[in-house]
Amino acid sequence: MDHQGNLPVIDYEGSDYQQSFWDQGERQYEDRVEEIALRRLLPKKGKLLLELGAGAGRNTPRYRGFERVVLLDYSLTQLQQAQKRLGKVPSYIYVAADVYRLPFAEGLFDTTTMIRVLHHIVDVPRAFQQVRRVLQPNGFFILEFANKHNIKAILRYLFHRQTWSPFTLDPVEFVPLNFDFHPQAIRQWLQDANFKLEQQLTVSHFRISFLKKWVPLKILVALDSVAQKTGDLWQLSPSVFTRNRAIGDTRIAPPGAFFYCPECSNSPLEEKEHEIICPACGSRWAIQDGIYDFRKPVSD
Repeated sequence: MDHQGNLPVIDYEGSDYQQSFWDQGERQYEDRVEEIALRRLLPKKGKLLLELGAGAGRNTPRYRGFERVVLLDYSLTQLQQAQKRLGKVPSYIYVAADVYRLPFAEGLFDTTTMIRVLHHIVDVPRAFQQVRRVLQPNGFFILEFANKHNIKAILRYLFHRQTWSPFTLDPVEFVPLNFDFHPQAIRQWLQDANFKLEQQLTVSHFRISFLKKWVPLKILVALDSVAQKTGDLWQLSPSVFTRNRAIGDTRIAPPGAFFYCPECSNSPLEEKEHEIICPACGSRWAIQDGIYDFRKPVSD
């Protein structure tokens, strides 16, 4: 865990999360149904996509319809793992940065995704405001969040197996920096940040150990694929995906501007061989083996 602007940030530095949780963690069901949800919500094609919390690049190949993808994560080692999996190619740009201080020019991206990330976010409104700032007018924000108002939580509460209520709008922090959210609260925060919610999908309905063990994967995935379509009617699954469109006025950065100084908000920045420099305030940021590191400025 690290801290930027007094907000705690989950840091997966040195973690084998991709291997231990996904590759060897019996999460094939979750991975497959999330792929279906993404395919349903993503635009068919686009120019520039920002993947927030990209980790080791599990979802990145699913964005093949975009000309370029920016993989952003707070962990440098997660991005190194993604780089090893995906390669150092012009279509992928690797950036280590804080979601509360996105180092990108205004109105840069036509689509942004945030999958399995929001449950680590302390200040959701602030994060949504940052996402909105870097999206073009009418750009898409594909969001996944952990849902506190799911059937299992409701039953546990009704039978006095848990103390927190799944019906209240406040987030529940079940372990440090791991939050579940109420869908109504998410919708309000999105609206406040100038997003229009267009579609909701409920995902991972059958995330139960004995079902995953005894029911064939193809059947569970097929059932979940059908159940996802009820998301606009009710949200009772542990995971919810939403497609949101940026509305309202958007400030557009000068032509050619890509990166933005998190210290003084200046753009564009000057890129050198091993660092990127803000000409307005003099802040310098390291470039390490093709990864732009905006977590904190380089000291002299």
